[in-house]
Amino acid sequence: MLSRRSALAGLAAAPLMPAFARAADPIKVGLIIPLSGGAGRQGQDVTHAVQGMAALINESGGVLGRPIEILVRDDESTPAIGVAKANELTAAGVAVVLEGWNSPVTLAMQSVLARAGILDITMISKADAILASASNPLAIRLNSANVQDAAIIAQYLGSKTRRARIVFVTENDAYGNGAQQGIEAEFKKAGLDYTIAQTLKFSFPQTDFRVEITSIRDAKPDYVISINANEGAGLPAFLQQYAQGQVGAPVICTVGTVGPSVVETTGRAANGLHSADIYFPETEPFASNLENKRFVAQMQKQFKTVPDKFMALGAASLEVWAKAAAKAGTLERKAVAGAIRGQEIPGTIFGTVRFEPNGQMQHRHFVFTVKDGKIVVES
Repeated sequence: MLSRRSALAGLAAAPLMPAFARAADPIKVGLIIPLSGGAGRQGQDVTHAVQGMAALINESGGVLGRPIEILVRDDESTPAIGVAKANELTAAGVAVVLEGWNSPVTLAMQSVLARAGILDITMISKADAILASASNPLAIRLNSANVQDAAIIAQYLGSKTRRARIVFVTENDAYGNGAQQGIEAEFKKAGLDYTIAQTLKFSFPQTDFRVEITSIRDAKPDYVISINANEGAGLPAFLQQYAQGQVGAPVICTVGTVGPSVVETTGRAANGLHSADIYFPETEPFASNLENKRFVAQMQKQFKTVPDKFMALGAASLEVWAKAAAKAGTLERKAVAGAIRGQEIPGTIFGTVRFEPNGQMQHRHFVFTVKDGKIVVES
């Protein structure tokens, strides 16, 4: 049996190029995502999704008549390593880089890729600064941004009560701090009379939250807002320890941080949490979307799995780039970005998608809760 390290090495090194396409030079597509550490499991899932979409695109003739070859690199959720991998892919001659689980890693890589003239598409990282940074004037992002998500959290809480004591448990980085700032701004905009009883900061790798949970209990909040992007370890650990602590206040997790893997890992402790997200493969409007059905079938066939939101975002990032390159008739960075930013692209996993002029994809959010170990969409 291969060791975990050997398996990851194979995942990162092996290109995806079907035999029928070898007559044409492949287009090299870079993928930078954590394959190890706390987010390693999710990063491997996203890698599979991108590879699955590449297989579908190659079966349909590739991009501009050429097959796609995926070159995968592990950023280890570390900005310096992400920069090193971006330089590796630049030297390898990639046409585009799909990246982004952690916002600090994305922000560190942006200028490197922009200076090299490589189109940089952020799949998942949420920090608002990603689209505002002058270091990447052609930024594109598929996942919803902190500012979009903040409005959903405020709307949800506002529908429950106009006055409350809130405790934030916030990841202390560009993603977490930006998310909290956005949510507090939306509270004020909505005229909600909320008292921030405490803000408890933690680092991305943290898995022991017993001190924080004691502080939460002492603060006697009405709601606890968890801003934790460490789906593989940190968030499940927090939810399990929170349930053991019997605090009682409902937990609201920020948008996009609770996937099926979190519920599976957390077990009964996930029951009762509330959140929202942008993709559910078996819920409308996705269930009847032919392109989504095709993608889901490919993932079940190739990897024996049903895709979650993160996998859909990874696959859609490659799909959007391929459609934009075909429309532009070139791989040139500015031309392809111009076919995405401020434009509509039909026939994707998410249906017809619309991008704002700053490169942000628009989304519809669905509120959900966890009941009996299952994600149940409420609206």
